[in-house]
Amino acid sequence: MKVLSMIQPWASLFIHGEAQYETRTWKTSYQGPLAIHTSKKVDKDVCSYEVIQHLISKLGYTTDTLPTGVIIGVCQLENCLKVTEDNRSWAVLENGRIVSGKDYMLGDFDVGSYAWEVSDRKLLDKFIPAKGRLGLWEHDLSVW
Repeated sequence: MKVLSMIQPWASLFIHGEAQYETRTWKTSYQGPLAIHTSKKVDKDVCSYEVIQHLISKLGYTTDTLPTGVIIGVCQLENCLKVTEDNRSWAVLENGRIVSGKDYMLGDFDVGSYAWEVSDRKLLDKFIPAKGRLGLWEHDLSVW
């Protein structure tokens, strides 16, 4: 299965549906099943923001208890949309959709970046230890 590594708290916020999009500087043409892996790094600066602390605590975590170095969930990658306009409080995607509010705040919507759209997010009952990689990488989840 294709896997995407993400830094915490972004990975947990994404798989739990707090962030609608995962934003990247690169495009993928891949569509299909996608596992979400948490890198060993936690962005402690981001976790110090009150709004992020609130969101991760709502999920039952603290900065120190966010899972790292594991595959935490799966989803279905549906689309990869280019950001065509960024107004610093809302953005426009290539299909005309406007991203604002919490969705905008939890992403990086610089013009030219990409918003990855997913469906069917599922948190795994048991997290799978794995070493992450850059880009999309493969992992055999069938053994779990």
